[in-house]
Amino acid sequence: MRIVGIIPARWASSRFPGKPLHPLLGKPLLQHVFERASL
Repeated sequence: MRIVGIIPARWASSRFPGKPLHPLLGKPLLQHVFERASL
């Protein structure tokens, strides 16, 4: 069975624009969230 999820991410934040693509430990923040969610 395949489970699908949606990860909400705001690209145009007023305080931190582009936050989901900001690198953290060599990977974008959104990739960290995706990897945690796919466990």
